[in-house]
Amino acid sequence: MNDSQALQQPPNQPPRQWRQWLGIALAVYIVLLAVNSIGDGFKFLSGGSQGAEQIFAFATHPIAALLLGVVATSLVQSSSTVTSVIVGLVAGGLPISMAIPMIMGANIGTTITNTMVSLGHLRRGQEFRRAFAASTIHDFFNWLAVIILLPLELMTGFLEKTSTALVSAFMGSDNLSMSGLNFMKPLLAPGESVISFVLSWLPENGQAMAQIICGIGLILLAVTGLSKLLRSVMVGKAKDILKRALGRGPLSGIASGAAVTVLVQSSSTTTSLIVPLVGSGTLKLREIYPFTLGANIGTTITAILAATAITGATAQAAMTIAILHLLFNLLSTVVIYGIPVLRNIPLRCSEKLAQAAASPRQWVAAGYLGTAFFALPAGILSIT
Repeated sequence: MNDSQALQQPPNQPPRQWRQWLGIALAVYIVLLAVNSIGDGFKFLSGGSQGAEQIFAFATHPIAALLLGVVATSLVQSSSTVTSVIVGLVAGGLPISMAIPMIMGANIGTTITNTMVSLGHLRRGQEFRRAFAASTIHDFFNWLAVIILLPLELMTGFLEKTSTALVSAFMGSDNLSMSGLNFMKPLLAPGESVISFVLSWLPENGQAMAQIICGIGLILLAVTGLSKLLRSVMVGKAKDILKRALGRGPLSGIASGAAVTVLVQSSSTTTSLIVPLVGSGTLKLREIYPFTLGANIGTTITAILAATAITGATAQAAMTIAILHLLFNLLSTVVIYGIPVLRNIPLRCSEKLAQAAASPRQWVAAGYLGTAFFALPAGILSIT
């Protein structure tokens, strides 16, 4: 019996790994299908681009669009989810000019997760101070990036122009574009058929609305499941990469942060991983700073992946906003981290805030979370 059990145990391990990788593949497919479903639903309800402009008339102010991105991502706690939804909205007719500040807002909102993780150290004095500084450096960097680049974008449109040119160069004309190749349509057709069958009992407008709701729900489930599966498969390797890479300089830190985030499909997971390490004193704030910036870059892979699900006339617009997200995070890293004066601003702000929130004033941390991610954006939104 012992020999039989010994012989049976090794073969059981590969199937378990294969099940995990099959789950990852299924989650990716669901993300693609959900984004396509959102785009189709909005197209039907809006009657095309003209109707979509009317639907999103409330977001004609860039500040409102920015804060909408902050609040939405703070609630969902996943910029990957929100940016995937935004890609779907662009495919449904949302103007790229309004999607840009929403994407920037999603960058800010996603930092709430690792800030909440730092609260786990709340009762441990200096440990909490270090952990809180490690979590909020991401907040201050993203706010600074928006303060610098959003006004420039509004004045010149340089990000939109650059991303449009890049997408046009790679996708070419309509006949040479991804929509011309149309390789996603047969891949998504089975899933679309299932959704259509399930919703067939609803009236046409009801079907379109249900497609949007189902799409958002599927993205939430799929991104959450994808993050958990990849974390279970890769998180051990991610820790090893982190320990080796951070001692090799800022470029290595940025590259490793991006690589780990691509593997885990969540910048929140990546940055939350390092907060306890800083809190315990294993790593220093300046050491994890480049790694955090790399996580910002790596998280854009989800939106790019989601954009490949879009076919037809809106394929280029969807890919444009996805590439723009990547360009924004790359450029903010180069500008802010590349200029010493700007580089030190997030460091100093996070350290000052951590000192203010240290014992016996821990309530400052909770107040910061509620104000920065919910009260302040909601208040400004109500005015604009």
